[in-house]
Amino acid sequence: MGNTDIFEKMADRYDNSERVQIAKIASDAIREYVVDAKDKTAIDFGCGTGLVGMNLLDDFKSVLFLDSSQNMIQQIKQKIAEFNIENADTLCFDFEKQGQSELQADYIFMAQVLLHIPDTELVLSRLYDVLNPGGHLLIVDFDKNESIVSDLVHNGFDQADLAERMRKLGYRDIQSKTVYSGSNIFMNQDASIFVLDAQK
Repeated sequence: MGNTDIFEKMADRYDNSERVQIAKIASDAIREYVVDAKDKTAIDFGCGTGLVGMNLLDDFKSVLFLDSSQNMIQQIKQKIAEFNIENADTLCFDFEKQGQSELQADYIFMAQVLLHIPDTELVLSRLYDVLNPGGHLLIVDFDKNESIVSDLVHNGFDQADLAERMRKLGYRDIQSKTVYSGSNIFMNQDASIFVLDAQK
């Protein structure tokens, strides 16, 4: 996945107070769209150190923490062991390089992950294939921000444009809204964060 080598280096010092706060905002936004999911499976896609998924463990039957960074996965394994979590598992896997797997899930959520993925359509299409019929993909990411110029990440997303691109891939019943605005939260720029819910 995009920028894996960067995340490999920062895994053991990733969990700072700002990231914990943003993860809480993201998980609360995702939870709004999760209905009667105690018997459903979920994937925390591009999970990092699991800050978002850990907040949502009680909402699902099980959560698979998936990331392309082995060091990030190691951080989650330590948390699972430390807290004796029984409804979580981990997988180091790169959807951009490895193509389809045998994975299936009722919910996939990804928080501040899409901006790191160069070919967003490819990954969104592969995630569509992983979803069970009627399943949900939930995306939390930054609104498009023209003041950000970077070779490493997208400068956010226009919600309507992203929804239209996802419709072309087969997603339906797409809804989104901005859930948070903050100062210096995106490449040292003021930015806003949206949540998008799409169904297979």
